[in-house]
Amino acid sequence: MDLDVTGVEQAVSTGSLPDGERVEQLVAAAHERNRLVADGVVADYIPALASADPDAFGVCVVGTDGAVHAAGDVDVEFSIQSISKAFVYALVCEVVGHRVARERVGVNNTGLAFNSVVAIELNDGHPMNPMVNAGAIATTGLVPGADDAERWEFVGSGLAAFAGRELRVDEEVYASEAATNQRNQAIARLLASYGRLDADPRRSVDLYTRQCSVLVTARDLAVMAATLADGGVNPVTGRRVVSAGVCRDTLAVLASTGLYERSGDWLFEIGLPGKSGVSGGLVTVAPGKAGIATWSPPLDDAGNSVRGQRATAYLSRALGLNVFASADYRLSGPADEPRRNT
Repeated sequence: MDLDVTGVEQAVSTGSLPDGERVEQLVAAAHERNRLVADGVVADYIPALASADPDAFGVCVVGTDGAVHAAGDVDVEFSIQSISKAFVYALVCEVVGHRVARERVGVNNTGLAFNSVVAIELNDGHPMNPMVNAGAIATTGLVPGADDAERWEFVGSGLAAFAGRELRVDEEVYASEAATNQRNQAIARLLASYGRLDADPRRSVDLYTRQCSVLVTARDLAVMAATLADGGVNPVTGRRVVSAGVCRDTLAVLASTGLYERSGDWLFEIGLPGKSGVSGGLVTVAPGKAGIATWSPPLDDAGNSVRGQRATAYLSRALGLNVFASADYRLSGPADEPRRNT
């Protein structure tokens, strides 16, 4: 993971974001210093994604106070793809609870690719975590509803509540993925063969495919991430979407598995829970502070947005968001003078 933070002073904070003007400046800087980066390639294994504009790039930060700071292409719609895993997992956890989610879906990194079949076999058919495809399909198998329509209503309305607006499915992307998702169908059948998937495998994959085809913008994703940062309350609409406990569980899973086999590198460099998507989206959550979202279609060889990672690394460092960063207490002033972002 080659992230350029040259010349960026490491800020440390245990409180809130800096003032809005400073955040606005840093978001603009994150966009400007990375907009000409030419590394990465646009995903083409899903035909409908191959035509994405490689120059598109947006950066957005939404604070837990609801303030929005944006630069670039933050209002261009794209399919949410794997980023949906995080939010559907949160919605399902709200229904089934902490224990069932941990037992049925899991929380541990596989160390293998997101669509690995070997990982299932090595773990006695267990999906291991909700951020790989096996775990995401197992999660959709826990979505409540008497039929397909009710289950989709649960997922679709839940994602809309996170975003704070109505969302729609890109039917072209859905059709393209449905025609090429044989591997996911095989994963679902393998899970069912181990007794790890109660729902019909074909319908579970269809629901997962549809949720990945929902259209969002970088602004939407930043609001969704900020909802997780704000203990489950959408800071723009003021509506509670999930409980604070579910946010805690979701962020813990994102921290350990959100960037697949690169999750350790991500934590080492950025120090925040995050989740990427093959369409170029990337969300990051600074608990109690803000949600960060970027969109840039060119990906590295692990399927993560190149510009998005670099912009997020810059913002984490400049805004003092890394949850592992601290300063010598003796240099931070008296107890009644809390440290502030620089």
